[in-house]
Amino acid sequence: MRSRGSRNISRDTSTAGPSRARAAPVIDDIGLTRRALLAGSVAAASAACSLMRLAGLDEDPRRQAPNMEHVLARYAINSEAVRARLGAPQTLSYGPTEFETLDLYRTGQANAPVMIFLHGGAWRFGRAADFGFPAETFVQAGAHFVVPDFATVRQVGLDGMVQQVRRAVAWVHHNAASFGGDARRVHVAGHSSGAHLVGNVLVTDWVKERLPADIVRSGLCVSGIFDLSTAREAGHIGGLALDERGEHDLSPQRHVARVTCPMIVAYASLDPPGLQEQSRAFAEAVQRAGKPVRVIVGRGYNHFEIIETLANPYGLLGRAALEQMTLVQAVG
Repeated sequence: MRSRGSRNISRDTSTAGPSRARAAPVIDDIGLTRRALLAGSVAAASAACSLMRLAGLDEDPRRQAPNMEHVLARYAINSEAVRARLGAPQTLSYGPTEFETLDLYRTGQANAPVMIFLHGGAWRFGRAADFGFPAETFVQAGAHFVVPDFATVRQVGLDGMVQQVRRAVAWVHHNAASFGGDARRVHVAGHSSGAHLVGNVLVTDWVKERLPADIVRSGLCVSGIFDLSTAREAGHIGGLALDERGEHDLSPQRHVARVTCPMIVAYASLDPPGLQEQSRAFAEAVQRAGKPVRVIVGRGYNHFEIIETLANPYGLLGRAALEQMTLVQAVG
């Protein structure tokens, strides 16, 4: 992994704070944009269904989340609203390919912690621009918020995706000081297939990459898949082709002994049952390995709604993440 030598090219030089060069979009007057976003969310919703098939769960998330397409559209709408308030993020290259860029939402605090968010999309869909909606919670609390883009499983395979997000984390560690971040306080969070990627980040042997073993200070895994045995049985569906070695190497649950930081595993009470079981089994494996783990169940939330609470400093996940980063005082 050669993240130190990765390109560091800003594609948008604006920083935190209101952007004067670009008029803020009038969210209430973009009916066509809303329809376009809703159309795009249909593809993402299809991907979510594929995620269940890829995991071998044979479950349709629409049974528990009939509002799925509207919630997915909300991600993009609310991300645009956040950019209207904070200003556009910087887009920086963290790796050698065109896919490897990240959006950096800066806080005004010096030597601030960094939250890296890995988005979901069944390893096949999603873009950083649509997952800026939690940024304001962290920026206002005194942390930088980073959302990487990465290639899809069809483009680079699952192993290639894991390698890319590991490069993103390593890049943040190496370059934190350049944007006012603290390399000793890098945290990661992810949702759905992004939670699987976070799981792989948390079990990375960073020493082999000539990095500190504790490069990541905490992890938040929300409604993810952590054991790929059923995914391998699902075979070619959606381009997720795994052999026995790939299944083992890319299943975070098989490598929990390498976890070096506190972790939160969260899931929604309206997640499909198989997905809930994935989270419970992962948390139990982490606990058996003697690692600190907290389980959060989002009562009354479905698979798509629960991650929206990360965008609220008083919400279920927003509060938990800020507490874990020691940006607010833990309660209880």
